Amino acid sequence: MRLEEEFSHCDNYDEEEEPKTMSQCSIGALQQQQQQQKFVVVGYALTSKKIKSFLQPKFEGLARNKGILFVAIDQNRPLSDQGPFDIVLHKLTGKGWRQILEDYRQTHPEVTVLDPPDAIQHLHNRQSMLQCVADMNLSTSYGRVGVPRQLVIKKDASSIADAVDKAGLILPLVAKPLVADGSAKSHELSLAYDQYSLQKLEPPLVLQEFVNHGGVLFKVYIVGEAIKVVRRFSLPDVTKRELSKVTGVFRFPRVSCAAASADDADLDPSVAELPPRPLLERLAKELRWRLGLRLFNLDIIREHGTRDRFYVIDINYFPGYGKMPGYEHIFTDFLLSLVQSRYKKRSS
Repeated sequence: MRLEEEFSHCDNYDEEEEPKTMSQCSIGALQQQQQQQKFVVVGYALTSKKIKSFLQPKFEGLARNKGILFVAIDQNRPLSDQGPFDIVLHKLTGKGWRQILEDYRQTHPEVTVLDPPDAIQHLHNRQSMLQCVADMNLSTSYGRVGVPRQLVIKKDASSIADAVDKAGLILPLVAKPLVADGSAKSHELSLAYDQYSLQKLEPPLVLQEFVNHGGVLFKVYIVGEAIKVVRRFSLPDVTKRELSKVTGVFRFPRVSCAAASADDADLDPSVAELPPRPLLERLAKELRWRLGLRLFNLDIIREHGTRDRFYVIDINYFPGYGKMPGYEHIFTDFLLSLVQSRYKKRSS
């Protein structure tokens, strides 16, 4: 936003796909509109599927009414030749794109990049993804937050059983791909019931102890300081009897997607009760600082039979906000607050 003295404001996962240049206005129209009104200009570099799910007409209309204009970044032109932008919003992969953004951040410190590419890269590896949560060892009067015990297997499936035994992990185990890049494959998971079946898994992967959680998980969306929680159906609990009789590896292509919403389901209150708000606020604040991110979500479960024992099982950058109730107002308010904050810093 070209500010002077005053601020004016009136999963489908295909992340490897090259985004098409899509814009609601040409550069010429952008310059003309900037002359007529002080817009917050958000340049976006997203895949075509992310554009479709996130930049919905209702959202773009609300943003425009609040003085926010979304403009597509053309990857075939130097980024510094485009704009001017107040914010760059992105979710693309690849070393080339990361380097372009890092160079842009150095030469355009006045522009907010959501989010720093190096910080995002930290979430692309499930070995490091949850380490910050484990390091926090968060415990308050509202509850405790940790991570399931886990083991990284980078190669040689035949050695998994020995590695699991040596680490003392307890079956069943959830197997997840080590790389979490937003693709459909990275969201696939398997549940292994017995040691013999572990050799059927495909490294590189992360093994997590399965924690019974009533078949419900909580998706905690974080947009800056705003927090929104929804319930999603998850894997059902595993009983001791089932564990003694069932063998093999069961594969699940996608768990906890928007279609599995549990917000309106008739659930046991002890399972459906949302995590305490103060606990989530403390967790989100700590993670924003430790991760260096402002746009992410957490998958959290409550250990069945407890009220205050929670586990973070996944963290995702720039999740499917388009399926989050009320995201339009939350996101636009966040974007405006970023520009206001930057302007205040420049003025002081």
